[in-house]
Amino acid sequence: MNQENFNKTRRRINTPAPSVSETGKLPPQAVDLEEAVLGAMLLEREALSTVIDILSPQAFYKEQNGRVFGAMVALFNRSEPVDILTVTQELKRTGELEFVGGAYYVSALTNRIASSANIEFHARIVAQKFIQRELIRLSTETIRTAYEDSTDVFELLDETTKNIFEILDSNVRKQHDKMSTLIARAIDEIETAASHTDGLLGVPSGFTAMDRITGGWQKSDLLILAARPGMGKTAFVVSMARNAAVEFNKPTAIFSLEMSSLQLVKRLIASETEITQDKLLKGNLDNHEFVQLHERIKKLSVAPLYIDDTPALSIFELRAKARRLKENQKIELIIIDYLQLMSGGPDGKGNREQEISQISRGLKSLAKELEVPIIALSQLSRQVENRPGGSKRPQLSDLRESGAIEQDADMVMFIYRPEYYGLEVDEQNEPTRGRAEVIIAKNRHGALETVKLRFIGQYAKFADLDYVGSEAAMYSGGNTPASSIPQNDDFLSGTRTVASKNWDKIEEPKDVIRRNDIEDPF
Repeated sequence: MNQENFNKTRRRINTPAPSVSETGKLPPQAVDLEEAVLGAMLLEREALSTVIDILSPQAFYKEQNGRVFGAMVALFNRSEPVDILTVTQELKRTGELEFVGGAYYVSALTNRIASSANIEFHARIVAQKFIQRELIRLSTETIRTAYEDSTDVFELLDETTKNIFEILDSNVRKQHDKMSTLIARAIDEIETAASHTDGLLGVPSGFTAMDRITGGWQKSDLLILAARPGMGKTAFVVSMARNAAVEFNKPTAIFSLEMSSLQLVKRLIASETEITQDKLLKGNLDNHEFVQLHERIKKLSVAPLYIDDTPALSIFELRAKARRLKENQKIELIIIDYLQLMSGGPDGKGNREQEISQISRGLKSLAKELEVPIIALSQLSRQVENRPGGSKRPQLSDLRESGAIEQDADMVMFIYRPEYYGLEVDEQNEPTRGRAEVIIAKNRHGALETVKLRFIGQYAKFADLDYVGSEAAMYSGGNTPASSIPQNDDFLSGTRTVASKNWDKIEEPKDVIRRNDIEDPF
């Protein structure tokens, strides 16, 4: 450790917490344990390896002890032996020996303890005292700054949150697990999986074909859903959130950076009641539609679905909000709409690609910490539109602004709707009307597949291919039983004929494709 590093350490240690005169109390400390830990490391060479990832020079309240530990770390990094003589020589080399009290102080440390049997326990107490001092320091700085009239309160809040997380990340690290412990946990999960006849271990999407491939969204996974504008990204995740919360009672949180919470709820209502958003916006509903509205939203109104529409949400704010939701509401799924609208915080105002990389890493870290799947929406670059040929299917290289998104994600999915580009049939000569493809382009846990779903644009809704409720609503306002609707693809291709005793026969030629059926108006 050179002189410059020691000077930096000295400056930090000199202000670990407010002085006695500021608070009237002595900062938390355990000087006797600090000396005991140092003495144990001087006596036994294995002791340093036990605590080197627990302590840092800044963790010692007594500055001399921090300097001695810094010398030990420097020797350890150079793979040199650590004992009284080598530590004394290292301190002499860096010009710190006289400051710590000379060779006598170093040798006297070994008199504080007889063995290193409890060194890890002692080291953790020293680390806890350091965390207490850091929290006192941070709190005092926050209070002092908050009293100033020129302070931007939101910047202060963001900076304080960031500093707290830095303290946590620097000092509270997950320790290694024994193989026996991991094997036991793995066997438990395998046995649990065997007891699920439906194969669903994670949070269900509500789409049969999708859940068959993924087994539900798995804990600690970061999933990226990307598409060009108009493909229905938001509609897809809203449909998934509704399915998870309403059908499977899985607490779900949506962080909507693009739409307000009220707009998102109106989408949910339109999807649930199968009444168009245009009618809901104008209040132009018939009597039976008002009845339908109130009846169909009953389950939705009590669903464990939580929406946060904070704009320009930073990764630090997201982490704080998500932790509270996990603790208070036991959420099992987080959805973010969408990633490019997030900010990296005060330090992320430079290169946008680096900021996106910071955000994606933060999301993956949050998913692991909370042990919940996080689904983040993302934009695709315009090169999809400029790609030559008929197919505009997106690829991993189309992810916008950062390759780190692809690297950090456990699964990358794309939404593709051929009819959006005016294609009436796909490569298999199948009709594309009302069809959507969810392309799984990266999957760390399984196969790369393409899931075909039904897209009902006027309700901003995705459903399984065999879903027919929406077609009934398309002609009757949702008041016709699904049993009266043909359950085959002729309904969306060729001549569409729907019969009911309450309304006339409706026919539409195959070559007529209405524009509002093709475009996603949302």
